[in-house]
Amino acid sequence: MAFLDTILDNLPEVQAPTQKKLSFKEKAKWSIIILTLYFLLGMVPVFGLGSNALSQFQFLEIVLGASFGSIITLGIGPIVTASIVLQLLNGAGIVKFDLTSHEGKARFQGIQKLLSVFFVILEGFIYVLTGGLAPIAGMPAWFLVFQLFLGGVLIMFMDEVVTKWGFGSGISLFIAAGVSKEVFIRAFNWLPSPTNPDIPSGAIPAIFKSLSNGDPQTALIEMSVIVATIVVFFVVVYTQAMKVEIPLSFGRVRGYGIRWPLNFFYTSNIPVILVAALLANFQLLGRLIPSLSWLASLINQPNVLQQLITGSFGWTSVWQTLIYVVIFVIGSVIFGLFWVQTAGLDPRSQAKQIMSSGLQIPGFRKDERVLERLLARYIWPLTVVGSIAVGALAALADLTGALGSGTGILLTVMIVYQLYQQIAQQHLMDMNPAMRKFMSGH
Repeated sequence: MAFLDTILDNLPEVQAPTQKKLSFKEKAKWSIIILTLYFLLGMVPVFGLGSNALSQFQFLEIVLGASFGSIITLGIGPIVTASIVLQLLNGAGIVKFDLTSHEGKARFQGIQKLLSVFFVILEGFIYVLTGGLAPIAGMPAWFLVFQLFLGGVLIMFMDEVVTKWGFGSGISLFIAAGVSKEVFIRAFNWLPSPTNPDIPSGAIPAIFKSLSNGDPQTALIEMSVIVATIVVFFVVVYTQAMKVEIPLSFGRVRGYGIRWPLNFFYTSNIPVILVAALLANFQLLGRLIPSLSWLASLINQPNVLQQLITGSFGWTSVWQTLIYVVIFVIGSVIFGLFWVQTAGLDPRSQAKQIMSSGLQIPGFRKDERVLERLLARYIWPLTVVGSIAVGALAALADLTGALGSGTGILLTVMIVYQLYQQIAQQHLMDMNPAMRKFMSGH
């Protein structure tokens, strides 16, 4: 344990800001810098790359925040995988962390970073040794792995910069940026489609071209994709705004209080990110390793709308649909429950934060245990039901074939909504010192 503590103490990290609260301009500046760097790195190809078998899996780039064939081919995959493993170990009680203390949280984050480095190396070797990325003749395979390692470590530190100096997290920022780019390209790209050179790749120009060619079926398929994208967008916006508000009052200030919101999606988009990244890794392994091909077919999601239009929807598609939705829902619930405990969103942690901020629920005795029991009536049901809803919504959205993938649209809308909430919350804390104390927890 002493050896592990020595490693954790000497892990390089991004220095947190010395001032208590960063200004909006400062956070916006660092978020824009990291986002620009992310796009630039996505255009830097891996030196000495021969064949790129990963290019056929472009739909997985969105979830992994990656650019296959570039130096950031691994994307956020190693970070998310490390988070999944650590949450499962902590939730199962195999490894326990005291997440109520500063030392416990620091240890958790340190081990997660160490695991992320391990998965950067592991996934780099898997991508190269399985032929996903093959070097040119005379180029050693380890040199490709080394470049992927550099890109993976850069993504880790870029995520840390955004988390400490910007808005939200780098993981969310990279996903939202990738989805936005993909939606724009898939909607307006005028270049010929690689599968059908007679029509453009973009959905909107493809509609006009198909109609002019006398191909109404293709036009209908492209129109259904656009409609599905719009429907998914508005459904997510509507459900994202659903919440339960608990009235709180300041014990020493009569007649003054606030309403503390508990969102219907209490665990936010974290369960969906974890499940989607896990399934994406499984699909990649299943397609790259022949002996695991059954894994890719098991969790493959059919394009239900397209199959209904073309008349190819059958019993195989029914079973694939059910399996995909069930896996997404169950996975979202599991990761949702683990996330609530590891992120300090459980009733006990929230009750402690409320009490330390001088707030209480009107009409109830000022006792942390009473407050914890009351919060548990809301938090645990919201965690389970919200995780089921967000998992089902993401899975069903994927089945529509929406631009940028249904999961990508869902995540992007939720990320942008959270960004708006962060900005509004910062403004509120600037105006109200008591709210600043409540939000910061001290």
